[in-house]
Amino acid sequence: MPCRKSLAPDLVPEGHYRRPLPAELIALSSAAGRLLFREALLAGDMESYFPLAEQFHTQVEPSFCGISSLVMVLNALEVDPKRLWKGVWRWFSEDMADCCEQLSVIEKEGVTLDRLAEMGRCNGLLVDARHVDLDADAGIAQFRASVRQVSEQPSGVALIASYSRALLGQTGDGHFSPIGGYHAARDLVLLLDVARFKYPPHWLPLELLWRAMAAQDASTGRPRGYLHVRPEQSAEAARQS
Repeated sequence: MPCRKSLAPDLVPEGHYRRPLPAELIALSSAAGRLLFREALLAGDMESYFPLAEQFHTQVEPSFCGISSLVMVLNALEVDPKRLWKGVWRWFSEDMADCCEQLSVIEKEGVTLDRLAEMGRCNGLLVDARHVDLDADAGIAQFRASVRQVSEQPSGVALIASYSRALLGQTGDGHFSPIGGYHAARDLVLLLDVARFKYPPHWLPLELLWRAMAAQDASTGRPRGYLHVRPEQSAEAARQS
């Protein structure tokens, strides 16, 4: 007999089990999403996906999207935390990323783009925080070039997007997620959404993400943007040191 206990419909707790993606966004696991993945893979624009996918996990708190994205990238880039996680193992988890900000504060308030950049730096990353300016002529071209560069490299560099969910037609507002790939022919990016309880990984137009990253963060009065990150030293050099 199955041990799972089924609840009567009137006893199911309030809340939500995921949300449907807006029509313009394409779930990675859908037939269309898998086709895009195959096409991008053959074009050589999915190299960054695999190290990130190995570390893909769901954020442990509703306000931990920034920390979870950072931890996912730190582990994907093979950054040694130089301190123990469990037993004899050195590994990053959300509760180890609070070198510049208390987790209790982040749990209540979330984290800004610049604060997340500082947290990355004090955990062994070289971080370039780029706030989006819709009026900058080279802005979206630079972002597209960064996405292409990262997507063509199997390791050593990553991008974390800070964007407004509302501009994507999703519920909520400020959010962070790593960028997992690029489909150049259709100018689509793959977002590895760390809030997997809410939305699955999905493809979306690069220009739409750009506009969502230009949305103002109410806590700072500045636009959102993205982080271009790489380790202070390569994983191989760290192992030999």
